[in-house]
Amino acid sequence: MHIVTRSVLFAALATCLVAGNATYEGKWKMNLSKSDFGESTVTFEMTSAGEIKATTDGVTYTVKTDGKDYPTPWGTTTVWKSVNANTWEFTNKLNGKVMETATVKLSADDKTLTMDAKTVQATGGTANNTNVYQRVSGGPGLAGKWKTKNVKSSAPGIVELITKGPDGITFNFVNEGATCEAKFDGKDYPATGAMFPAGWTCAVSKAGDNGLDVTWKKDGKPMYKSNMTAAGKTLTELTNATGSADKVKIVYDRQ
Repeated sequence: MHIVTRSVLFAALATCLVAGNATYEGKWKMNLSKSDFGESTVTFEMTSAGEIKATTDGVTYTVKTDGKDYPTPWGTTTVWKSVNANTWEFTNKLNGKVMETATVKLSADDKTLTMDAKTVQATGGTANNTNVYQRVSGGPGLAGKWKTKNVKSSAPGIVELITKGPDGITFNFVNEGATCEAKFDGKDYPATGAMFPAGWTCAVSKAGDNGLDVTWKKDGKPMYKSNMTAAGKTLTELTNATGSADKVKIVYDRQ
């Protein structure tokens, strides 16, 4: 979801009734080698006040590298520190609790930005995640537009999909400990969980015979839209932030 590791909290669902069961039912694990994050970007600007202004997923937030907490549009806070001219460290928190720590490092040729992060898992322990970005414009230094080149994780996201009668579904994001139970009526339903920021909702509607359209909102503001389709042992999500033209394809394997 931005320079913060994309654990893809905002996965959608797909549905097709076969012998009374939906094709998407069960557990699905993200397959990073089959997924495509290539259109995902982040832009950094350095302000005259010495702040870092980050824009990604259609939203913007500003921080100083002073070790203090700053709010993000996703309901978390982030703390940034400058290690040297080419290295930064940040910590993401939810309600004051550390959820992720990361190091961001600029390559010697000024063309690549690498983020190595450790993310707390709801199931216990941490996941090691690496996002590599390639410069699109700007520079020198952190300032400029960066495009996702590679994403790796020791614990790819897992989503569990459970039908709730003929007109609804519950889905659980296992790594994040997040749950949303919704009906296929396009209305907002709360997303909850100890590791999930308050104010998030999902709205779900059917898309054809075997798909769903899902809109994720924060405090009533649309943030992400997804279409997802299950076919055999594969679940494919096409998603984008509502304020951005960047598109992402995420592929899941049935477990």
